[in-house]
Amino acid sequence: MKRTRRELLGDAWITAAAATVVAGRPADAASPAGGEQTGGDDVAGEADGEPLASRSDTLPIVDTNVHLFRWPFRRFRHDSPRSLVRHLKTLGITQAWAGSFEALLHRDIAGVNERLANACREVGGAGIGVENFLVPVGAVDPMLPDWREDLRRCREQHRMVAIRIYPGYHDYRLDHPEFEQLLAAVTARGMLLQLVVSLEDLRTQHPRFRVADVDLGPLPDLLARHASARVMLLNHRPGGAVFERLTQRPEVYFDTARVEATDGIAKLVRGAAGRRVLMGSHSPFFIPESQLIRIDESRLDRDRFRHLVGGGASRLLSELTVAAGRVPAAEGES
Repeated sequence: MKRTRRELLGDAWITAAAATVVAGRPADAASPAGGEQTGGDDVAGEADGEPLASRSDTLPIVDTNVHLFRWPFRRFRHDSPRSLVRHLKTLGITQAWAGSFEALLHRDIAGVNERLANACREVGGAGIGVENFLVPVGAVDPMLPDWREDLRRCREQHRMVAIRIYPGYHDYRLDHPEFEQLLAAVTARGMLLQLVVSLEDLRTQHPRFRVADVDLGPLPDLLARHASARVMLLNHRPGGAVFERLTQRPEVYFDTARVEATDGIAKLVRGAAGRRVLMGSHSPFFIPESQLIRIDESRLDRDRFRHLVGGGASRLLSELTVAAGRVPAAEGES
């Protein structure tokens, strides 16, 4: 198949950017517009004068926002677990927190979570990564009658320490009573709740299946009633009064997948959210190279950089593991 000029130039840019990293030089090229997955293979970047590639042996690089399996509406490169893991490892990423695209439309959430847990375990043990390279993050849909059982299985059977929810695709608002019950149950189990604000821009969505960004308006007041909850917003575009309120809450974390502009990540990290900003690429929907380059271009100091790309996520995961281990098996149901 004949390739377009844009595809050829895109691959040439990726190759050039990767070469600068290996050579220990900063990437001179600007990242391509957007970042949606259309192909490309390697990395880019350095920060604060220290090449990313040179730190990969000792620096944890954790992607807190990836999905396994196939997006329902089209194919992506690296949409098999094995391919995705191989690709992320070539970029120096040492761990990825993985949900499942199957959770969007499947009603058998227990089956979705079981396949996710199995894939994370099998890929990790297949000689292409350490055992916990993929950290499974199960799904729960509070609109389904057995959601409490799904949550119990995530923690007790699959030993998960985080849950990922999709209010836009499961058709509920954050002021729904069942959501508050879910928040309370997840909190009681010492788990992290990853809330997916968006997965795809409205302009590119299927005309018969349009899903708007989740309205976060009710969340600050809910968190005031559940002060020990830990919530991480995925694919949220910073801005607005609600966002500012959420940055003031110490239990709310943010990923970087939809942070735009060259200085967007730096502003977020240096703002009120500070050390609660963790790297997340939304891979394979977005190409992770784009995320790494935006982080590189942020020119953060060494401490902020290391916390953003992996130190903060590693610490949070350790805290969640300890917290979840303290909760008796039968606790957390209301």
